[in-house]
Amino acid sequence: MSPTPTTAVHTRLAPGFGTVRLVPVDPERDIDLLHGWVTEERARFWGMGQADRARVHEIYAYLDSLDTHHAYLAYLDDHPTALFQTYRPEADPIGDFYDARPGDTGIHLMMGPAAPGTAPRTGYTAAVLSVFVDFVLSDPACLRVVAEPDARNSRAIERLVRTGFTLGPVVQLPDKPAQFVYLER
Repeated sequence: MSPTPTTAVHTRLAPGFGTVRLVPVDPERDIDLLHGWVTEERARFWGMGQADRARVHEIYAYLDSLDTHHAYLAYLDDHPTALFQTYRPEADPIGDFYDARPGDTGIHLMMGPAAPGTAPRTGYTAAVLSVFVDFVLSDPACLRVVAEPDARNSRAIERLVRTGFTLGPVVQLPDKPAQFVYLER
């Protein structure tokens, strides 16, 4: 694994778990980690299960080149623990499938595997998601946080609803049915 980066864009204590830091993805530095995570069976809803290392690098290098889309790794006490992405729906194809509004910020979240030698801990996904939402809402321009998980991913949808998101319509994207959910400021 590559060295732990030190430049975080957001840091917050997740009570009972430790300090969570959001660090921008560096496609060069993080390719092995990203490829490993996005191609695991548990990440099937991420849609990159068959992607080779070069394709994953290409995708994250492209995201890194945009002003409207950003990818971050969440670190818990220096261990990478989640992949988090933000985007502006008006600059993304998803914006054509729902009523995108000025002030919307879209999010994607994928939890990584537990740290080696540790078991998953109850409540951790909720704690990390609250750090992400806090980060997104720290931007005063964000009026609504939106997500569109695969409609078949009931665990993700239930987690977002428990976090305070409201269910919107199911929309048919070109590659999947998606459950639109949102959290208004």
